[in-house]
Parts: sequence; C-alpha cells; structure tokens
Amino acid sequence: MTQPASIGKPPIVLIHGLWMTPSSWDTWANRFRARGHQVIVPGWPGIDDRPPADVRKDPSGLKGVGIVQIVDNYARIIEALPEKPIIMGHSFGGIFTQMLADRGYGIAAVGVAPGQPAGILTLPFSTLRTGLPILSNPFGRNGASPISKGHFHFTFGNDLSRAASDLEWEASAVNSSNRVFFEGVLSLPKGPKGITAVDFAKPDRAPLLLISGEIDNVAPPAIQKATLAKYSKGTALVERVEFAGRTHRLVSQDGWEEIADYALDWSLRNAAKG
Repeated sequence: MTQPASIGKPPIVLIHGLWMTPSSWDTWANRFRARGHQVIVPGWPGIDDRPPADVRKDPSGLKGVGIVQIVDNYARIIEALPEKPIIMGHSFGGIFTQMLADRGYGIAAVGVAPGQPAGILTLPFSTLRTGLPILSNPFGRNGASPISKGHFHFTFGNDLSRAASDLEWEASAVNSSNRVFFEGVLSLPKGPKGITAVDFAKPDRAPLLLISGEIDNVAPPAIQKATLAKYSKGTALVERVEFAGRTHRLVSQDGWEEIADYALDWSLRNAAKG
C-alpha cells in the first residue's frame, strides 16, 4: 500500500530482511504514513506482496534468488519514484540499503540492525549460530530453507517467552533465500570484490545511520561498530545509535515507536543538510 506524499515530505522505501516479508514493516510504515509520507514496502523477488503463511506454503519463488537480483529490483523501484526517497533496511535489508546508497540512491539511508558489507570480518559467534541451519548444507545453496520455531526464538524472539515467540513466528516468519545468505557470508573476506562491497570512502553518499540493538543475536552491536569504523575513513556522514534491551526485532519489539521516530527524524534533519 502506498499513498501520495504531502508536500515537502520525501517518500520512504523500506527493505525487509531474511526470513521476513514486507509485513514486518507494518508498524513503521503506518507510523510514517500518519506523518504524511508516501511509504513503499516492496518484497524481495519471490516474496513480493504475499503474506507470510502463503510464502511458507510455497517458497519456491525464493529458490536461487540472489543479492544482485534483489538490489537491482529495489533500484528499479526507486528510479521510478518522482523524487529521491529515504531508504531504510532491516538486517540483510540494511546491507542492501548500504549498497543502494553506494550507487547514489536516496537522500538518507538507515540500516536497522544491519549486517556487514564485504570487507568487514567481525563475525560474533551468535551471528554465526543464526546462519548454521543454512550454512551447514552447502548443497542447498539455491534452496529456500524454513526457519524453525526454536531457531526463530534465538534469532528474533530472544526477549519473549517461547510461546510468545512462536506466535510471532506464525505472524511473520518465512523461508530464507539460501543463496542470499551464502553470497553475503562468502562476500565478506573479498573486500572490494565482494558482492556486497561498498566504497566506504565515497564522499557523495547520502547520510547513513546505523541502528544497533543491545541484545541482538543476529547482527549485534559489534558489527555496526566495525562498520562505522570502516566508514569513518571517508567524509560522508555516518553515525551509529544503540538502543538498550532491544533484540534483532527492532521494528516490532515493544518500544519500536521510539526507534522509528529517531530514524525518521535523523533522516529528515541530515538529508536537509545535503
């Protein structure tokens, strides 16, 4: 769902992460629309606008979908907009957001618990553990693996009871695109030649905000700290903020409103300086 933006209100493009669909952004999207912004929330190829239960029932569209295909798809969507948007991405979507900013898209970019682009080798054990169900089967590289309720509890619901986490799984979890995960992990040591590579010193990149959750198991603060250190070699604005007691589910965990408002206010304030 989209709607015309109010005058002077830039559009916002929201990019979801692995194991999620556009519905994971319903909280932030509706809040931003209430503030007068047009909000565009496209799904990855193979997910599109299907609800989570439908994707779990038939995940075949995700098989073989890779990072370049996804980022190119978002680039086409952004190019069709009448003006440059604010781009926000969660988790793997936060990597895609950085790649799009590197291509010159957007007036501001926000990575919400983003993973790391190529060249950043910080890999906490909890991050490695989140990918083991996929990485342990190299023959399934082009598959679309489900995420178990138990694994979801560790990755997304570690602030919840198991019962509450299972309900969240029912509402939002879908199969992964295994190729995305393999490409992302194998890209890291390749630096500038990796699929997810960005020019950390690019001087004309849009302002970038990295948001960390204190108790995030998937992309903990160490990853965003290392990313910030890489970007600090350049002159373009990059900042990081950390929210206490927050998991990887920053976009829907209790108190999400504070983070959503911070992200949008930061984007509007810093985009206006460009």
